Amino acid sequence: MVILAGGFGTRMGRDSDGLPKPLVPIGDQPILWHIMKLYGAHGFRRFVICLGYKSWLIKEYFLTYRERLSDIRLELSEEHEPEFLNQIADEDWEITLAETGLRTGTGGRLGRVERYVDADTFCFTYGDGIGAVDLTAGLAHHYDQGRIGTVTGVHPGSRYGEMHVDGAKVTEFNEKPTQAEGFVSGGFFFFQREMFRYVSGDVDLFFESEPLQHLARDGELSVFPHEGFWLGMDTYRELKQLNDLWESGEAPWKVW
Repeated sequence: MVILAGGFGTRMGRDSDGLPKPLVPIGDQPILWHIMKLYGAHGFRRFVICLGYKSWLIKEYFLTYRERLSDIRLELSEEHEPEFLNQIADEDWEITLAETGLRTGTGGRLGRVERYVDADTFCFTYGDGIGAVDLTAGLAHHYDQGRIGTVTGVHPGSRYGEMHVDGAKVTEFNEKPTQAEGFVSGGFFFFQREMFRYVSGDVDLFFESEPLQHLARDGELSVFPHEGFWLGMDTYRELKQLNDLWESGEAPWKVW
């Protein structure tokens, strides 16, 4: 499971509080944790995280994971070795934190971690989007189609008031976001190892342009339709929507 976590997150402005976007919290845990919990619920446990902007903060988050969640006793006059006083639910995760460059494009980041991907099939996603995606069904669909790549197709929500019109007359107005027609990439990908033929470690290579376009032209890209909840966290409005869902106890992506 490869996760892109190297971007600057500048579109969120001050709402990210200076954090790399994968560390922006939903509830009391970063969105990166929510994404990994979703994959973990479907049996995925080996993660390669592609780092860039403020990479040390993401490393520090995982290096101090147990310390932050546990009660600790310290003997300052001794070796300063911490004693963890309560049992916490450690995740059964193997995590590789890979430095892929500060300004490297998304395709270049994937190319730079090829040496850490030792499976014939791997998953790939972004560190700033979450959804109630059935990853088990997605993987089965990928195998059934027999192509190099599979992208999860989602219906984007409109960020504006949607109007249905008849000539100059408005017949229906919807204030809240509704599902748009057609699919866009939801960012949850499944790939065979042959995908690395389409990428390189080039700093200027963006995954969404030449690699995916080339894959589609070769007839090697399938789509896995997802009709349920999905949301990319690009603005304060979306961050608030995700936090409101989590605090309500009705977060659709919480399947663990």
